[in-house]
Amino acid sequence: MLDIKFVRENPEVVKQNIRNKFQDSKLELVDKVLELDKENREIKQEVEALRAERNKISKQIGALMGQGKREEAEEVKKQVAASGTRIEELSQREKEVEEELLKDMMVIPNIIDPSVPIGKDDSQKIEQTKDAFSTHFVLSCNDLCVQI
Repeated sequence: MLDIKFVRENPEVVKQNIRNKFQDSKLELVDKVLELDKENREIKQEVEALRAERNKISKQIGALMGQGKREEAEEVKKQVAASGTRIEELSQREKEVEEELLKDMMVIPNIIDPSVPIGKDDSQKIEQTKDAFSTHFVLSCNDLCVQI
């Protein structure tokens, strides 16, 4: 499986690799993965911002209670509860997006080694041969034992 950072930074390389493997039906997955990745990162940022705000408000509740301002503290508690609900919703959506992202990433093929010839099937295969001075030895188990 490819790294999401590689796909994010090199979408055209990934798409060309898919074309080289003649799997054009998977081209749309690259764009879908990029969209899911963007959504996932935005959700994470929003969740972190909400958590930071919730922590800040929670400290205010303690200060208000210490000053005897219970009514204001109760209003602030409602804000904390509302942000907690939003965090739960976003966390659920984040989990769904991550699962879908992983599922799609598993379908995108790995990058072909540059030394591999490109062809649809074996009929387009390039065979490499050695020069005339190459020798090929086939040794049996007995031959190997004698040499040792």
